[in-house]
Amino acid sequence: MSAPAPARLVVLVSGSGTNLQALLDACADPAYGARVVAVGADREGIEGLARAERAGIPTFVHRVKDHDTREEWDRALAASCAEHLPDLIVSAGFMKLVSEEFLTRFGGRVVNTHPALSPSFPGMHGPQEALDYGVKVTGCTLFVIDGGVDTGPIVAQTVVPVEDDDDVESLHERIKVAERAMLVENVGRMAREGFTITDRKVRFGR
Repeated sequence: MSAPAPARLVVLVSGSGTNLQALLDACADPAYGARVVAVGADREGIEGLARAERAGIPTFVHRVKDHDTREEWDRALAASCAEHLPDLIVSAGFMKLVSEEFLTRFGGRVVNTHPALSPSFPGMHGPQEALDYGVKVTGCTLFVIDGGVDTGPIVAQTVVPVEDDDDVESLHERIKVAERAMLVENVGRMAREGFTITDRKVRFGR
């Protein structure tokens, strides 16, 4: 019996694309069970797009300012994603929120990471807020995006200790390292094993 076709990943980026690169490296192994079929961005001239282009992967860019409304931008982004028939859309440092319409179109198959242990410290400043609060551990979360801010069903979490001499930069850098490993491991599992979501609980397996 032939092996199943690898899951098709569309990756969305806004910056340097280090999480994208980690996925590209993982996908080079056929046993990983996925391949990146397109990379989308909300800005031009970023390293994330350059990484995709060096790997020979199609790219698309939709800048909000090039559309009359945010809704038109969202629909254009969704249309470009859909052209590549994704099994999973990975928001990898993508700094824009997508709409309920976008999420409905892709039916629970859009994932994102957050640099904190959800539901703690949602939003843009998780590492800073963890330091300010004085927690002893923080970490990162992989979740299925819903209509809230970092509130979707949790796929995986990794704990990162907070050291006494940490500042925001040192803590965030260690979180990013953990985040890349968590993302690669669990996107691979989602691709190979499938997953279901019931009562906010994400379980691997079809």
